[in-house]
Amino acid sequence: MKRRIFISTGEVSGDWHGAILIEALQERAALKGIELEILGLGGDRMEAVGAKLLGNTVGIGSIGAVEAIPYILPTIRLQENAKKSLKNSPPDVAVLIDYMMPNQGMGYFAKRVLNVPVIYYIAPQEWVWSFNDKNTKAIAAFTDKLLAIFPQEAVYYEKQGTNVLWVGHPFVDLMSKVPDRMVARQKLGIAVDDLVVTLLPASRTQELRDVMPIILKAAKIIQSKLPHVKFWLPLSLERYRPAVEKLLAEYEINATIISGQSQIAISAADLVLSKSGTVNLETALLNVPQVILYRVSAITAWIARYIVRLQLPFISPVNLVNMEAVVPEFVQNEAIPEAIADSALDLLINPQARQTMLDGYTRVRKSLGEKGAINRVADAILDYL
Repeated sequence: MKRRIFISTGEVSGDWHGAILIEALQERAALKGIELEILGLGGDRMEAVGAKLLGNTVGIGSIGAVEAIPYILPTIRLQENAKKSLKNSPPDVAVLIDYMMPNQGMGYFAKRVLNVPVIYYIAPQEWVWSFNDKNTKAIAAFTDKLLAIFPQEAVYYEKQGTNVLWVGHPFVDLMSKVPDRMVARQKLGIAVDDLVVTLLPASRTQELRDVMPIILKAAKIIQSKLPHVKFWLPLSLERYRPAVEKLLAEYEINATIISGQSQIAISAADLVLSKSGTVNLETALLNVPQVILYRVSAITAWIARYIVRLQLPFISPVNLVNMEAVVPEFVQNEAIPEAIADSALDLLINPQARQTMLDGYTRVRKSLGEKGAINRVADAILDYL
């Protein structure tokens, strides 16, 4: 008899984590003699590894109160269709991956309507930016087990009464499989002595508008100081290509655009200039220096500061691991192209600045747990079958 697992996630990174999890679930299930059927809210990557998609959520995502408004109705519609399907053929277990507000709705539905166990893997970062414990209490209420990837996350949710297992971070395994600098350069046809800066401006539509122009202005300054620099830009979604090409032309940046392959492009680089996100952790584990920036709309920033009174110690996962400033962050009003370019140039020119960052990466790596995280996650989920 087939056992059915439902996985709910959204955005580019959630789809990627979902796909990696599905592969591990299939592998571990085969070893245990369990036949699986996997249903999901996710994207093309999850579908490519065998999930039956009940809705594609990859393009539905944002950061910020105002930015989220256009996505509310599409999210509700997708979820309602998924709920109908799940009612007709309920899963044996529901797995939620990140995707804060939408997954709260799916969590309550799975627990109260379907009456199935709910596992949260890669929980929302309430332990970093929660301004009250309302969402944390909601997560604790419907979650049977929370699989934590950060040590602080495990401590935080455990204190809130959630059943927590710290599994370690899946990137420890994944990044060890990425080709090293020399091989990555060979794959992309980059000469050994080329000076390469990889640009990672956007995995969400709003970032094309709010983040990419700042990255390109900083890149232009770097280019003026180091004319031999070569820029590479991996697309997170192929549909962003026309917008990205238009912006590159507008800011007169000559960059090689590639589809996907972001990890190869990071591994081949001397420096990464990136928006804040999970890709920062990939870059750290690939041991490539980086500068991080982020900006949301002025209205969202005002709400966060004056209404919600949000105070973040850091925004990048790299700095959050040990609550230590390992990589420079330029957020909101501090996201000034000149300051970003100065920081980037320092890392490109000054060996001591590079080494200090690489030493910080070593400490981050030690705090992310041993290899085998994704198998521990798969086994914990299969235990519920």
